[in-house]
Amino acid sequence: MQHSTIAAIATAPGAGGIAIVRLSGPESYEVAAKVFRPANPAKKVADAKGYTAMFGAFVEGEEAFDEGVALFFRAPHSYTGEDVVELSCHGGSAVARRLVEACIAAGASPAAPGEYTRRAFLNGKLSLTQAEAVMDIISADGRQGAALANASLNGALARKIAAQKDALTALQAHLAAWVDFPEEDVPELSQSHLCEVLGGVEQELDALIQSYDAGAVLREGVDCAIVGKPNAGKSTLLNLLAGFDRAIVTPVAGTTRDVVEQAVQLGDVRLNLFDTAGLRQTEDEIEAEGIRRSWKKLDEAGLILAVFDGSERPTREDLELAQRCAGRPAIALVNKEDKPTRFDTELIAPYFAMVLPVCCQEEGARKVIAAAVARLLGTNQIDPHAASLSGQRQLSAATRARDAVAGALDAAQGLGLDAVSVCVDDALDALCELTGENASEAVINEVFERFCVGK
Repeated sequence: MQHSTIAAIATAPGAGGIAIVRLSGPESYEVAAKVFRPANPAKKVADAKGYTAMFGAFVEGEEAFDEGVALFFRAPHSYTGEDVVELSCHGGSAVARRLVEACIAAGASPAAPGEYTRRAFLNGKLSLTQAEAVMDIISADGRQGAALANASLNGALARKIAAQKDALTALQAHLAAWVDFPEEDVPELSQSHLCEVLGGVEQELDALIQSYDAGAVLREGVDCAIVGKPNAGKSTLLNLLAGFDRAIVTPVAGTTRDVVEQAVQLGDVRLNLFDTAGLRQTEDEIEAEGIRRSWKKLDEAGLILAVFDGSERPTREDLELAQRCAGRPAIALVNKEDKPTRFDTELIAPYFAMVLPVCCQEEGARKVIAAAVARLLGTNQIDPHAASLSGQRQLSAATRARDAVAGALDAAQGLGLDAVSVCVDDALDALCELTGENASEAVINEVFERFCVGK
């Protein structure tokens, strides 16, 4: 348990109906008693039972500056595992800040970013993967991403990893007994059982790793470059996906000369859209710089929507763009389906995962594009209630564990059980680091660096 009592605003900044100031630590009730005066004089903060509430006034010295509700939680039955008091005042930064200042004057210390969740982890209320899920669920924009984060918060990933650890631990115990105590006549593991267990663990870990990219897209979104020749319909597409006129659309070629950015929610995926300058040969220095930036965005993007004018024959610029998209997560949108088609899609089809005829002026195209994006990025295959990896730290640990198990399988084919045992040890170490059971202080600090104050 921590020795200090911390205070911070736990709600988002800005005006609102209420703001919550959270106290956590051994002196939470003492600090709350100095800043909160119950409306019923017969009630005392010090006597408040857990999971109860009181109405009253917030005070600084003898001056009452607001009224609201205090919620009480007794250790260990709280979010952090410590005594916790949550003070709900009227929303607005001035009142909430004054309440925090009053708490600090009464003996509390300002909370560091992520300190409440860090204490929950250190006090055994959350695993490290659950702690990471807290930030994921706070930052989730789409329902599927929030569902994935909630599954991790409820322990789906922790349970999945625990099952693989149990399988490896049982295997390691048998290996250790056979190697270290030969006089006890411990039966040797059969080759088939050894490979069955190791193969099963490898398969489970590999499935988690393979689904990482799609899960990351649901949680974090993806940068999406809209590219194509001038007047192919890029800005019209941006406006369609955004749901309003974000970009200027004119018949004049070269209207877009810089990168226009807009975040949109497309189905379950958040796209960070970048509408780029039309790709063509030009002597205009400003337009040329815009085109250079267009190619740069194409190279950096996690998703490419390449727009082609379906009413015109393919040009050299169209073929160059298609070739630049080869091997990338790219969808070709052959626009202006409402006009006679002159574009030969077979010329560009080898370079794209999908080629879709669309009309970017029609609302129905949005649904078609959303379904195609979900298929390409694999988000339509994700079970939002299943275990999933979140962040490079978890991915790295799972990959090391998977590779160690693969090494154990290779060793089982002829290097001997000692070599198998070493590889299984490495796999268990990696899994324990993933769950936080043997995570270093540096790893723990890295996890909580991305938290905000009050969480």
